Amino acid sequence: MTLVPPPPPLDPFAIPWYDYSMKTTISLPDEVFASADSLANRLKVSRSALYATAVAEYVAKHSDADVTARLNAVYADSPSGIDPGTRRAQARSVAEDW
Repeated sequence: MTLVPPPPPLDPFAIPWYDYSMKTTISLPDEVFASADSLANRLKVSRSALYATAVAEYVAKHSDADVTARLNAVYADSPSGIDPGTRRAQARSVAEDW
């Protein structure tokens, strides 16, 4: 599991009340909370860091799926076969002894 590194701290004199973190409250089933707490302890990270990493990985996974879906839509109408001349050339090259 790759942990998301925290951003560098701001100069406290520039904006003393500013914080990079967004605080939120979520509800989890007891089993999920206990498993996450156990994993955070085993990895020696805070629960907050564990949740931030998990959400970041989940978002990245679904962003990749969006890209794949968009590429599939772009290429859906394009022919994906190999022209007969290329297919024959491939067959000849495989048949030759190396």
